[in-house]
Order: sequence, then C-alpha cells, then structure tokens
Amino acid sequence: MRPTSHTADVVCNDVKNEEKKKFLYTRGGICQGKSGWVLCPLQTQLEPLALFPPSASRPDSEHRTPLAASPSSPARCSSAVPAAAAVISGPGGGGGGAGPVSPQHHELTSLFECPVCFDYVLPPILQCQAGHLVCNQCRQKLSCCPTCRGALTPSIRNLAMEKVASAVLFPCKYATTGCSLTLHHTEKPEHEDICEYRPYSCPCPGASCKWQGSLEAVMSHLMHAHKSITTLQGEDIVFLATDINLPGAVDWVMMQSCFGHHFMLVLEKQEKYEGHQQFFAIVLLIGTRKQAENFAYRLELNGNRRRLTWEATPRSIHDGVAAAIMNSDCLVFDTAIAHLFADNGNLGINVTISTCCP
Repeated sequence: MRPTSHTADVVCNDVKNEEKKKFLYTRGGICQGKSGWVLCPLQTQLEPLALFPPSASRPDSEHRTPLAASPSSPARCSSAVPAAAAVISGPGGGGGGAGPVSPQHHELTSLFECPVCFDYVLPPILQCQAGHLVCNQCRQKLSCCPTCRGALTPSIRNLAMEKVASAVLFPCKYATTGCSLTLHHTEKPEHEDICEYRPYSCPCPGASCKWQGSLEAVMSHLMHAHKSITTLQGEDIVFLATDINLPGAVDWVMMQSCFGHHFMLVLEKQEKYEGHQQFFAIVLLIGTRKQAENFAYRLELNGNRRRLTWEATPRSIHDGVAAAIMNSDCLVFDTAIAHLFADNGNLGINVTISTCCP
C-alpha cells in the first residue's frame, strides 16, 4: 500500500484497521484520525509501540506498551502485537542479519518502494506536496510526481519516514538471486558493491565488453564472445605472451583448467608515465571469493640463470584485474626485467595452480 498523505508531517493517511497493520516499530507514534490510524510526527526516543484498533477503549497509561523490558531479558509481546521485533533490528539491536523475512517486515519495507524503479526510497527522503515518495535517483529524472502528477517542487523533506527507515532492516538488492542479508540503510551500498550474489561482469581486461550475467554463464560467454582466448589443461602450464614490445597498453589473456575449475591468466602492460612501462601478471578464478581461498598459484620467470617468482591466492573474477593492479597484489616488473627473461620479444611465464590444505 502506498502512502497517500496530504501534509508533510503525516506519512500514512489510512491504515484501514487491518489486523496486520495494527503495529509499527518506529521512533514515533500512531494517532487516530477521521479515517483510521495515521503516523504522527516522530519523537526523540526509541519506543516500539503496541497499537490498538480505533474501537478499543484504553486508558492513557496503556497507549504505549514496550515490547521488551531490557536488552538482557527476553521480549514479551502483547497479544495485540505480532512477535516481529526483528523488523527493527537484528540480534543486539543493530546491524544486519540473515534468515527468512516475516510478512510484516515485508509489508513495512514495501512502504519505501519507489513507484518508478521499485528500489527502496532511503534517506534523505523527499516527498511531493501530496506526500508521495520517490527515490532520489528517479526524482532527478522526473518533472512531476509519478503517483499523483503533482509538482515535486519545492522539495519537502519527510523526516518521519527517515526516522522509520533508520529503524528498519532492508533486504539486499540481490535478494532475488540468493542473498538473504537484511541491512541498515547506511550499510546497504557498501554491501551491495561486494555482494557475492551481484551479477558477474565479463572478466576480460578492458572496458569494451559490457556483458553481465550469472557465474554459471561466464564460461559460456567467454567461449562465444571471446573465441580468441586459448584454454590449456593441467595444473602446470607455460603462459606465452608474444610481442611484448608492442607500443601502448596491451593485454594477454589465457585460460587454464584444472581441479574442476577454470582460471584466467592475465598479463597487462601499462604505461604509468611517459617512457616507463610496467607489466602486471595475475591469476583469477572463475568462481567466488570463498572458492578462491581453496587455491594458490605461482608465477615464475626463468632465463639466463635468473628466476623471478610470485606466489599468492587467486582473486575471484568478482574482484577483477583493476583492483589487483591498483593494490599491486600481483607480479609486477618493468620493461628492463621483462627483457632479461624474454626470447625474441616473447615472454614465457610458468603458471602452477595448487590446492590449499583445509
């Protein structure tokens, strides 16, 4: 049900006395209006409320019934309030959590759904003059309210809904693909940037391929869209990069299959500043970060009685090559070193994949 208020300080004009709407966990209160229960301006202290239907007669002292006496004692819910304290927070009263979401929690978070993109409207929350909400990303693209076609200006800050949003845990945007976490709105962006369930991008270096899809579809994409990539079988192979003297930024990519997994070997040449080129070599697992922790790789340059070795845990393709290069978490060497090990402009890198002991 979407908010349909007519003033800035009233969030929900009519809750219609449904049994499932007779509770709300907020820092504010509920008042009885002409057409039902409405959210009133919020107060300063957190006090979960037990709500009574408009027909119930109650003394003023019973207007508010705390759900729990203290953090150390088990919560006791009034018969008028469903036992859904998890709507407010996870264990300990804060942070995210995982597990099944109650219908009451889903109904409460649905009040924050943007009518345009169906993502959540999170603080700072702005409303139209009739009280309808729209997320900040969509608001910048709209000239009128998508619900009532009214003006979006002047900007009206809905402090009441911001208070409620601060007391609700929102599901990760990748819940439909398997993520079960619920988070405080301030934690959502950071988590979603690294969520294991977010779509995978094409792991090939460079920005020319914009493909995104599931982990299971990555290899199929590489075989069909990047047919020039060679795949070698075995845990110990030689990665041969040809023509390393080519000017400008160049990438060499090869696949290695072993232990029932696929690994991407990348050698990238960049010109950090004029006249100074560097090479970056790294191994990525076509898999999750947790799966990558089960493996180790070794890169080795041999030649002219010299040896240069790098050993590390492969990165997941979710992390990408750019992050490894930025943190120098890979084998790094300059043009002079490359020429010590190259043969007629070709550089061979011995690559060994091994499993880690549990």
